[in-house]
Amino acid sequence: MMKKTAALLAITTLMSMPVLAAQSGGFVDPNAPTTQMQRGGFSGPNGTVATVKQAQDMRDDAWVTMRGHIEKRIGDEEYLFRDATGTMTVEIDDKRWDGQTIGPKDQVELQGKLDKDFNSLELDVKHVRKIGG
Repeated sequence: MMKKTAALLAITTLMSMPVLAAQSGGFVDPNAPTTQMQRGGFSGPNGTVATVKQAQDMRDDAWVTMRGHIEKRIGDEEYLFRDATGTMTVEIDDKRWDGQTIGPKDQVELQGKLDKDFNSLELDVKHVRKIGG
């Protein structure tokens, strides 16, 4: 009985090791590149494709897809996003990176809900996808 328990414990430990070793991804400073495991997710149309300028005129909680670049981190999970029409703050929870490493030169597609207040606009990102190589 003891040998079975020890063997089961050893197998369970070995099987859980890759999970512990997996990288969580996130924004990376271009001066400190790292390699991380890529994982898949949903890929398809989801919401209105909008620019920063168009998003300013949309309703609160509108679901949008935006394409551009994440320029820099400006808070714990807040980043400055830029497209050809302007900049806005985007909030990206750590789990949304899904193992991807993204820098300021990488073009991204962000899907999420607009969070509009009286004088502010932010995108609550639900999906991040690196576009191209």
